[in-house]
Parts: sequence; C-alpha cells; structure tokens
Amino acid sequence: MAGAELAPHFARLQRALAARPAAMAERDEPFKEAAVALVLRPAADDAEDLELLLMRRAAREGDPWSGQIGLPGGRFDATDESLEHTALRETFEEVGIDLRADGLVLGQLDELRPRTPVLPPIIVRPFVCALHADVRIVPNHEVAELRWVRLAELFHPETRVHTSVRVRDLQMKVEAYQLGDFTVWGMTERILATFEEIWR
Repeated sequence: MAGAELAPHFARLQRALAARPAAMAERDEPFKEAAVALVLRPAADDAEDLELLLMRRAAREGDPWSGQIGLPGGRFDATDESLEHTALRETFEEVGIDLRADGLVLGQLDELRPRTPVLPPIIVRPFVCALHADVRIVPNHEVAELRWVRLAELFHPETRVHTSVRVRDLQMKVEAYQLGDFTVWGMTERILATFEEIWR
C-alpha cells in the first residue's frame, strides 16, 4: 500500500485515528506489555463497509484468555523493535498474515491495563491495520477458529448485550458484543467499543 492512495474507508479511519491521540496507560510496576491488531479488509459485497478478523483462542492450560474471542496479538518480546512490531509479529505467527507486506498500520487505540486479580498485570496496545491483499490465512496452534465479521453487523445495536460468562468457576455479568456463538467481552470488548466510536 506504500505509495498508493488509500481506499476511502481506510483513509477516513486513518484521519480519525490521527485526530484522536491514543491514551497511554500508567506504567507503575509490576507490568508486562502486549499488543494486538485489528485487522481490517474491505467487505466483498459492500464498498462502504469493512470486515474485522476475530479469533477464538484455543483452550490452553494456564492461559487466562483460553477459549475467549479476541484479536491476533501477544506479549512484547525483547527482540521486538516496538509494540507495533509485536502486533505485526504476533499476527503473522498466529494467523499467517504479513501486515508489513500486505497491509498498513493506520493508527493505534487507547492502551488498556486491567487491574483485577484474575488477570496478569499487563498493558495492551491495540493497532488498527488495513489489509489490502487477498491473503491466505494459516492459523497456528493458539487459534481454534477465525471469523471475518462485517463492522455493520458487529456494531449493530442489537449485538450489544449484558450477558453472563464463566471464568475459572466464577460467573460474571459483562458487557459484550454477541455475534451468534461469538461472545466478545473483557479487554476485546473494550477495544472494540473504543474503535466503534472512531468508526462511527
């Protein structure tokens, strides 16, 4: 996409992200850092809409987000040049999409830092990415399922629900996006809620 003109919906998003500087989380110890990617592509049947890649994480012992619906991403590694590099590396490792070659980072959203005893002390920085090529997705062992979801469907008022989820024998009432059998809650819900404000 370098050197080429951005498609109108991507250009609008890029301007909106630039006009709203992302809020950074406080970095009081202890904490680790991570990054996720909102991978977007044009909707095949609607020039005014985009599709977002969501994933169901594989069930894994010791993973606090085991089985949940989320975005490609993971923890910062000492070999990463930046958190943006983390998001791109993890996206390639988890789903086989090379955003450096086939996409563009449009901007970033507010960092999240959950302060709850059931989650590790981690700061997550979300990056919004435009995918401009028809790529083959190759999920790794961390991914149980992948699904492209149209933003018009995701952000329809009827998808916003109050629901109950079970985590480690704890039943919790949460805000969520409900897309069939995909219940998007927790940090991913908060990321998408912020993105929805910008998209609209």
